[in-house]
Amino acid sequence: MKLVIANKNYSSWSLRPWLLLTAFGIPFEEVLIPFGRTFDDPDWKRAVSAFTPAGKVPALIDGEIQVWESLAIMDHVADMRPDLAIWPRDPAARAMARSVAAEMHAGFQALRGACPMNLAWVHAARDRGPKVAFDVARISAIWREARERFGGEGPFLFGAFTAADAMFAPVTARFSGYSIALDPVSAAYCDAVQATQGFQSWRLGAFAEPWIVAEDEANEPVLTDFRPSLSRSRASS
Repeated sequence: MKLVIANKNYSSWSLRPWLLLTAFGIPFEEVLIPFGRTFDDPDWKRAVSAFTPAGKVPALIDGEIQVWESLAIMDHVADMRPDLAIWPRDPAARAMARSVAAEMHAGFQALRGACPMNLAWVHAARDRGPKVAFDVARISAIWREARERFGGEGPFLFGAFTAADAMFAPVTARFSGYSIALDPVSAAYCDAVQATQGFQSWRLGAFAEPWIVAEDEANEPVLTDFRPSLSRSRASS
C-alpha cells in the first residue's frame, strides 16, 4: 500500500491513517508531497490529484483501489485486515468508537480554526474564547466517558489503540501545543497517545522538515520552537 500525505508538521488529517497503520504494524510506503507556500497552491493540488480525485490528503493506494478521507481509509484497512481490532470488538464499544470518530471528523471547527496543528511550537495558555472552550469540554467529555466505560484494558479510549485514537491524535497535539488545561483523565490520555512509538516518530519527522507554510504559523508568542534554526529563520522571513 501507498499512503499519500503532506507535511508532518501541519497535516493533521495525514497523521491519522499514518498513525493507525504504524500502530498495527501494517506495511506501507509513505508518499509525502509537501504543501506549497499556501494550502491551496495549484501545483500541490495537481501533484496530489495524481493519487486521488479529491485533490486532498490523505489518500491510500492499495493495488487498484484508491481510498481517500481518513475515516474511509481506516474502514478500508479494517475490511482488509479483519484479524486486527482496528475498531473495538465489543459491539457497544465499537458503536461509540465509530460515533466519536465521525464526530471528530465533522466537528470542532472552533478548535481547528483557533489552534491549527503545528507540532513544532508550544504556546502560552490563554483564553481562546467560548466556542473553543465548548469544543474542549465536549472532547474531554468524550474521552472521560470512553475511558470510564471501555478503557479498563489499556491507556487508550477503548483500552487498546484503535481507529478512534488515531482520529483524536491531532487533538492531543493541539491541546499540548496551545497549553490548554485539561482534567486528569484527559491529560493522561494525551500523554498515552503522544508516548506511542508512532506519534514520536511522526513528531521527529515534523521537527526535521524544512518547509514553512506561513498561513499556519500562529501570530502569537511562542514558548518553545522545536524546529532547526534554519526553519525558524525561514518562518520569520
